[in-house]
Amino acid sequence: MGSRASTLLREEEIEEIKKETGFSHSQITRLYSRFTSLDKGENGTLSREDFQRIPELAINPLGDRIINAFFPEGEDQVNFRGFMRTLAHFRPIEDNEKNKNAAASEPLNSRTNKLLCERYLCLTTG
Repeated sequence: MGSRASTLLREEEIEEIKKETGFSHSQITRLYSRFTSLDKGENGTLSREDFQRIPELAINPLGDRIINAFFPEGEDQVNFRGFMRTLAHFRPIEDNEKNKNAAASEPLNSRTNKLLCERYLCLTTG
């Protein structure tokens, strides 16, 4: 299974994800391996049910909110890029530019974006 994860993720994709999220190469490959192990349908996406199979999320009182953060309104699947973008919001805040999304004015894990993510979680879950 470890070889499956490394062969499906191209080096160019890893570099793009590094620039967009601030994760290191090794973090991305480890998270890709975890992503593929959760992808029971082997279709390159995760569903809410895939997340609900994670024991730590199943028992977490905030588990539903965490899971909902991965799915934009109306979506029921998340691909690896979306998975990584969501995880980037939970990274520690850094004062440098290395995790800045080129299309955005703020890094994905900036205080502003973390606040927006938190507000989204509150608004969507009541």
